[in-house]
Amino acid sequence: ARGTCERNLDTAYQNFFRRVKSGQNPGFPIFKSKKHGIGSFAVRGSIVVESNRVKIPRIGWVKLKERNYLPGENVKLLYLTISNRANRWYVSAQVEKEIQIVPASNPPVGVDFGINTLAVCSDGKRFENPHVLRLAESRLKRLQRELSRRTKGGSNYKKTRIKLATQHARVADIRKHILHNISSYVTAKTKPRIVVIEDLNVRGMLSNHHLSQAISDVSFGELRRQIEYKSLWGGVEVKLASRWYASSKICSRCGAIDRDLELSDRVFVCPDCGYEIDRDDNASRNLVSLVL
Repeated sequence: ARGTCERNLDTAYQNFFRRVKSGQNPGFPIFKSKKHGIGSFAVRGSIVVESNRVKIPRIGWVKLKERNYLPGENVKLLYLTISNRANRWYVSAQVEKEIQIVPASNPPVGVDFGINTLAVCSDGKRFENPHVLRLAESRLKRLQRELSRRTKGGSNYKKTRIKLATQHARVADIRKHILHNISSYVTAKTKPRIVVIEDLNVRGMLSNHHLSQAISDVSFGELRRQIEYKSLWGGVEVKLASRWYASSKICSRCGAIDRDLELSDRVFVCPDCGYEIDRDDNASRNLVSLVL
């Protein structure tokens, strides 16, 4: 435990000095909060991982709810991280494994991000937005009002807090699931030589108070992060289209530009050749054309 604390402290100070040098808000390291009990801790030493259980030093064997989830064979097990979220316990394993990267050879794919449809690929695959936060919003508000009426520190306050945390965790898990589905499809399943995505200015988009909640819910930054790290494993190259590239306003057939296209227009109609196509499909085709 002492070694783990020292490593975490060293990492915190390294991040602090890195932010100071880059001119960011440094955020001096602070003590880990114990307000709601144990958040997470790392375990090193004589760790054993099996298909349905793990052996933790000083605790012994702990049964897992899922089978064959943690890697235990043909890897070097470094440590386990035990965490508590919404009154549930989770374990993750940090391992080292050599991966033979073979460059992908399939045709390039362009991916257009959106709010109504979360992602549209140039090969025709579409991923609809589940709008998970919007659907859970009424329940979250009710639980938040219930929590505000409780006496802080009381048993009913703790019960309601767990209910609220569970609902937030459910929203986060559904969002994470769809993002992993998208990133796995465009990298591991299709195995294109190149994936072209937009370099979105998410911070600027969040300044629009009409769309800020919807943009936060879809997590464009997390989706881009997943695509970038999974592409390294699959030998896929990621290209970023400029944020100033008007992929939605350019005709994917003749190249003409419709400068009058509004955000509410879901169908692109070319002003020159009359070509009609879904707005997002048109954008994804224009993105992939950048590398063809």
